[in-house]
Amino acid sequence: MIALIDYDAGNMKSVEKALQLIGEDVLVTRDPKEILAADKVVLPGVGSFGDAMENLHHFGLVPVIHQVVQEQTPFLGICLGLQLLFEKSEESPGVEGLGILKGEILRIPAAEGLKIPHMGWNNIRFPNKGRLFAGVPEDAYVYFVHSYYLKAQDEKIVTATTEYGTHIHASVESGNLFACQFHPEKSSHVGLQILKNFAKLEGKGGR
Repeated sequence: MIALIDYDAGNMKSVEKALQLIGEDVLVTRDPKEILAADKVVLPGVGSFGDAMENLHHFGLVPVIHQVVQEQTPFLGICLGLQLLFEKSEESPGVEGLGILKGEILRIPAAEGLKIPHMGWNNIRFPNKGRLFAGVPEDAYVYFVHSYYLKAQDEKIVTATTEYGTHIHASVESGNLFACQFHPEKSSHVGLQILKNFAKLEGKGGR
């Protein structure tokens, strides 16, 4: 069972449908017991960093997420779900992120001819090809929707990058913790392959 954390940050249905499409049992929940009992956990999200952190605190989900990660349950953050794993974001000054990984979320710098938010298909490269990208070719295209991007402190955890006005850390892997700035659920067959790779990871107790 894959638990999809519901914290009123949108984009739940498309992630749920994509996981069901590849044959996975999905539970949309904010119940700590259900999240902690799941074989795998996904934190999706679109919207504001500050509002999302406020919701996670409101629903008592911050310690739950930390426990899931500490227990090495396979965990996937998507889009805003990636950004929340880090310490802070220029979008919401003074708001502390989950701080599970070290790095900062920066605004994509303005440049002539560059549309922000970045919405559309970009190719990704693999500086350290992680387990999410098994069977995915270099320069595969995935779908992005964001105005802010990750600059991880430790580049060893960066498994995919892209270029859009700046060098963007598009995916990370640390232990059984994974995250993507792009939307695998909106990235056609490439995205479904990434979700299949996540679903195949060994969960708790070898499940």
